[in-house]
Amino acid sequence: MGAAITAELVAGGHEVLSVSKGRSENTWVRGREAGATAYDSLAEALSRSAVVLSVCPPQAAEDVAAAVAAHGFEGVYVDVNAISPQRVRRIADEIRPGSAVVDGAVFGQPPGEGRVTRLYLAGADSAVELVASLFTDSALHVCRVGDTLGSASALKMAFSSYQKAARTLAGIAHAHADAHGVGAQLTAEVEIMISSILSDPEYLPSVAARAWRWAPEMEEIADSLRAADLPPGRGRCHGSGARPLGAGQGPVRPAGCAHSLPAPDGREQLTRWH
Repeated sequence: MGAAITAELVAGGHEVLSVSKGRSENTWVRGREAGATAYDSLAEALSRSAVVLSVCPPQAAEDVAAAVAAHGFEGVYVDVNAISPQRVRRIADEIRPGSAVVDGAVFGQPPGEGRVTRLYLAGADSAVELVASLFTDSALHVCRVGDTLGSASALKMAFSSYQKAARTLAGIAHAHADAHGVGAQLTAEVEIMISSILSDPEYLPSVAARAWRWAPEMEEIADSLRAADLPPGRGRCHGSGARPLGAGQGPVRPAGCAHSLPAPDGREQLTRWH
């Protein structure tokens, strides 16, 4: 994702500064191929930057922010990593890697080659406008979600909680069907009945009202998965969530990389650090 975003910025006329020290050769090559200018130190790159864009594995988000903060960076820091709203606010309130922090979330495949990606941003108007201006006419389309830090990350967490679980469940369902020789039939049924529950939230209350009836079936699913040497936890979990509280009580309701952009000489520049 970082290299693809770099390529979009370079195509838009921005200079991207890449800190290659301590990084693998593959990382250095990807940055060079995307058009980044290599720098030997983070301090030097930050001194020439007005914006830092952090794109790294979630577990490294706070370390990257702390490394930038340690150099006294005073520009705009944008965190677009898949992290919780709480972590974004902790970065902004405790680590303080810049004079302003923008909360971001990327949706879709890496931009470019005909692919369009969405970048959701939340934060102070002036900071968000600066970041959005970097991606004008690019394959990264900016969408604003207000000025409350954590809003963009909350959107990402909400979507990913469904997307990742759905893919896991799909894998288990197909493995289960294949174990009984009915994989092709499962695929055919899904093609007929396919629907996107996530896109129809008004349908969910009616599901909750009758979900308690599913408990026995979900227990059977758990037993069937166990017999096929597949994880039965999904069936048990949903069965427990759907089980009624008791007579008359109703159903249970289950509840690396930094990039920056400065311009001491009047030119827009963006630093990218892995």
